[in-house]
Amino acid sequence: MFKRIALFVIAPALAVLAALGLYARDPAPLDKDTFEALYAEPAPKPDGLRQVFHIGHSLVGRDMPAMLAQLAGEGHDYTSQLGWGATLKSHWEPDVAINGFAEENAHEKYRDAHEAVESGDYDALVLTEMVEIKDAIRYFDSPTYVYRWTDMAQARGLPVYLYETWHQLNDETGWLTRLDQDLGLYWEDAILRPALARAETPQPVYLIPGGQVMAAFARALEAQGPVGPLASHEDLFSDDIHFNDYGAYLMALTHYAVLYQQSPVGLPHQLLRADGTAADDPGAEAARLMQNVVWDVVTSLPRTGVRS
Repeated sequence: MFKRIALFVIAPALAVLAALGLYARDPAPLDKDTFEALYAEPAPKPDGLRQVFHIGHSLVGRDMPAMLAQLAGEGHDYTSQLGWGATLKSHWEPDVAINGFAEENAHEKYRDAHEAVESGDYDALVLTEMVEIKDAIRYFDSPTYVYRWTDMAQARGLPVYLYETWHQLNDETGWLTRLDQDLGLYWEDAILRPALARAETPQPVYLIPGGQVMAAFARALEAQGPVGPLASHEDLFSDDIHFNDYGAYLMALTHYAVLYQQSPVGLPHQLLRADGTAADDPGAEAARLMQNVVWDVVTSLPRTGVRS
């Protein structure tokens, strides 16, 4: 009897709260068949060089987008809004602080994220969620903020890309084990499918598979041994999570392959950092291995929207 009374009282109350926007149940994730169907066809090819806006943190950084611009050639341009370990929620909400905002955006390529997406000046938006991805989902509502940024961008005809990153090298589960399991477990099933379920008419959000490329390159080095200055995947990093110039180059290649739907094989490997100084050169042999790995990974994952 008590349960019936409780339901009689609570259900109408929740309905009123929902109507006022004070209570809402998250929709179920987009069903897998519908999700797969969104990626059955390749993404539309860009018409010329791209104008890209990056939202993220230090796994984007200043140097990687600058390297991407050099790989793409004159005419590619970009701006960004970054922070220290910044969440997509903090980039969206005006009353949530972005750690390191002043330091990370003290350069000529900064632009306010809302202003940029609303401007119509770009033809690609790249979203980067904080690391650790499990915590971003649990505490900072990643699906909601992927949806909000995507909804704003797609309403203006702007294609959206989600940059899949990675976790600390010393992760207790195992660095490669996490990369193998996290793509489906978190990036697709806990972020993309719930985010797309919020849309009235779901459109693809394409994947830039940074973590998957890192894993594949690590295995390539294991299989054939040292190449140029790279003996293992740890040589792509400056600490236990941030890439050095070699890692930035690998991620620039990955962005290039997805954003341009073109093989990066044969692209230059002697590049400049954002400040104009020479980046560490991986050399021709290591660069060619990186380029081949990137294209193999990007063309093997339907979520990238790229076909070989």
